Amino acid sequence: MVMGKRQSRPWIVSGELWSLIEPLLPEPPPKQVEGRPRVPDRQALCGILFVLHTGIQWEYLPQELGFGSGMTCWRRLAAWNEAGVWDQLHRLLLNKLRSKNHRHPKPIRQGQ
Repeated sequence: MVMGKRQSRPWIVSGELWSLIEPLLPEPPPKQVEGRPRVPDRQALCGILFVLHTGIQWEYLPQELGFGSGMTCWRRLAAWNEAGVWDQLHRLLLNKLRSKNHRHPKPIRQGQ
């Protein structure tokens, strides 16, 4: 996962990042009524990131992007927040960073 490299579309979730996030997501509830198929979680996450990155209002999320409606993405964000996904992801990423830094400690320079 290259964090320092600037992406032209930072709301697109890489396969490597998705492999960390997907296991943290709760199972979707059973469908109560027939209707449109459920928007895949990865697409909904990209929609959430698009809204957060651009600052547009949820209802203006462009349908052409394929992320589902703004309301779908908002509901998914709320459900994942309720399930503690973001806290778990935060801890996971911190642990990965700490273990990486532990293996390759940064040299301490004199006078700092």
